[in-house]
Amino acid sequence: MEAPLPPRESARWVAGRSRDVRVDPAGVRRAAELLLPAASAWRVQHWKELHALNPRGADEAALAWVFVVDSLNFSFWAEREERRCEVRHGGAVHTGYWALCAAVNRALDRGIPVTSASYYATVTLDEVRDIFRSDTAVPMPLLEERHRILNETGKILLEKFGGSFLNCVQKSEKSAQKLMRLVVENFPSYRDEAQFEGKRISFYKRAQILVADTWSVLEGKGDGCFEDISSITMFADYRLPQILVYLGALKYSDDLLKRLHRGEMLSNGERQEVEIRGCSIWCVELIRDCLLELLEKRGEKPQGEVNSVLLDYYLWDYARDHRDDMRGIPFHRTRCIYY
Repeated sequence: MEAPLPPRESARWVAGRSRDVRVDPAGVRRAAELLLPAASAWRVQHWKELHALNPRGADEAALAWVFVVDSLNFSFWAEREERRCEVRHGGAVHTGYWALCAAVNRALDRGIPVTSASYYATVTLDEVRDIFRSDTAVPMPLLEERHRILNETGKILLEKFGGSFLNCVQKSEKSAQKLMRLVVENFPSYRDEAQFEGKRISFYKRAQILVADTWSVLEGKGDGCFEDISSITMFADYRLPQILVYLGALKYSDDLLKRLHRGEMLSNGERQEVEIRGCSIWCVELIRDCLLELLEKRGEKPQGEVNSVLLDYYLWDYARDHRDDMRGIPFHRTRCIYY
């Protein structure tokens, strides 16, 4: 079978053939100009400051936390905004992805070794329901799938990598692309692929997040010194397209907007869903290129990396801070393990 196009090439392929989603060049430039003041100050170390729930260490235990969280990082959107899964931890209430992180940290505080492969390879569904229990009547979505993936990834980690994600990282020989391929080839739940216009394509949202978070938690040093980190794209989820539409960098057709405003569920792999994800990746690639061009014209040199990984982190944070402003802009709803 023909290997799928890598995420960046997949995004270019989709964007060039998309019918209901398009990247707006003027919007891309406006978005780049908006982000420019922050671009030159970005640091990989800022990842740890993005949220209090992120691990502070740069060791094997922190990598184990990242691997578990990213293996389960999918489908957190609420059916209704006023009815959400919430996890209280550290004196705060957490929703969405951060509810997952809070639940993992809560379990660790209780002495449950939830980041140990030998534990989660055999963890039961009842134990998973307890670990990820919500503090509201709304449960975390897809708990059965999360249980299956914990068992599956735990067993593979034990069998192939001695139970430690650090061993997997070290096998990558400081290459972001090699680590992504190792993850996708060995862990089935990370194989985020589709067919589009006669091509097998890939987005690898969670695999790329895992690579990016590995780079971030290790602060780009030692085993996490990936010289090719800029080859990793943004992570094609359901929130980033929303902020790109808000910024005017992404445009939807009337037909697609009607579907989204009605709250229709898009199937994973259907054309419009693939177009949203692919065009979002390509849009962020163009924003990054525009940012670098603007910095060069100003004669400014960024103090750290300007790449799609950091741009994704920043946009995700920006979306959180502007959530009220974006309420009229729909996001696409899909329930699946890939994002």
